[in-house]
Amino acid sequence: MDLLTFIIVSAKTWLIPILAEGIDFLKFTDFIKASAARTAQLINYKHIADDAEINQETAKGWLQLLETLGVIFFVRPYHHNVLKRMIKTPKLYFYDTGLAVFLTRWDSPQTLMNGAMNGAIFENYCVSEIVKGYENSGREPSLYFYRDKDSKEIDLLIERDGMLELIEIKKTVSPAKGMSSSFTALEKPNLRQGTGAIICLAEHLGAFDKDNLIVPAGLV
Repeated sequence: MDLLTFIIVSAKTWLIPILAEGIDFLKFTDFIKASAARTAQLINYKHIADDAEINQETAKGWLQLLETLGVIFFVRPYHHNVLKRMIKTPKLYFYDTGLAVFLTRWDSPQTLMNGAMNGAIFENYCVSEIVKGYENSGREPSLYFYRDKDSKEIDLLIERDGMLELIEIKKTVSPAKGMSSSFTALEKPNLRQGTGAIICLAEHLGAFDKDNLIVPAGLV
């Protein structure tokens, strides 16, 4: 039994007591593929539902199911009373980046590296590895992202010991210092910033300055 079949069969087992009408396997497959195509993006229930030809409530329920099964997880936006005009929509990620690649039909590393989803898949990999690193050590990660209604964005925030560690994820071998400029969006009273980082494809650990690191994805 391949992984996709396992997910569908498991989903049916979980949902039969909940949904009287059961699951349409073809639509559920389309739903999983539509979800994978939107990994590392803000959740849009309508778009996922439209692709799978289901209603939005079913899409929400099936996403909750995948979360319960440990197939996907959500990263929620960071909120603080000193921040204004914040969005409230979480982002969707797959625990297994390989599954997301399989579902979105990238048949080789070369086509994926040059494809339209290369940045999203790279972000999914980095975020999922960070989450799994915490969970494998028995810790619950306090992970968020930042995006406001002016389109200012930071890929990942890790809240630890009252401080925020800010992370940008870039699929580049040679990151530019300007890639950390988004961190200034959280230079606010009552917000303490720790070390920032650009996670990228660089070969070696480095730094722009004492406050901003260059971290190879292989070290995540």
